[in-house]
Amino acid sequence: MGLLGKKPPENNMPQSLAQRCAGIALLVLDVDGVLTDGSVIYAGAEVEVKAFHVRDGAGLKIWHQEGKRAALITGRQSSAVERRAAELAVAPALQGVADKLLALRQLLAATGRTAEEVCVIGDDLPDLPMLRRVGLAVAVADACPEVRAAAHYVTRTPGGRGAVRETIELILHCQGAWQQVIERLLHGEPAA
Repeated sequence: MGLLGKKPPENNMPQSLAQRCAGIALLVLDVDGVLTDGSVIYAGAEVEVKAFHVRDGAGLKIWHQEGKRAALITGRQSSAVERRAAELAVAPALQGVADKLLALRQLLAATGRTAEEVCVIGDDLPDLPMLRRVGLAVAVADACPEVRAAAHYVTRTPGGRGAVRETIELILHCQGAWQQVIERLLHGEPAA
């Protein structure tokens, strides 16, 4: 069982999905609706509150320990996102992005990664252009219908409730690395 308490997905996975996961080295995440449940709470004139799931954060730490990178591309601007990205060493954290596809292309140029090495996790229409141009397109369970239809994989978990962690487990299972992560943790060693 995975740490989310579910059977590892690779047993029932179509071969093409496993192949898509095999070369993924860069996660590109939307924020609202992916790392959060999509709620925006204003607590005064200047304060915006967002809730992030700890398992997504733990998954991103494991992802980094495995030598992988993650980045954020979001249309909104929030100091809470800046803080969470810094806590998890997710960089760059591109906020206030009007053209997500352009931002993705610039990110690929800056990192030297190809589109086939990228997994994008999205939930809404502004994510579609990115999802249609990467090696692995993932929609969270509660994504809009158009995003779910464009995805290679739809998580069982909704956005903001561990969908990023589920995706990380899926990819690392396919890459043959997840069981090694678990073994290291069981032996009291760092995950990587």
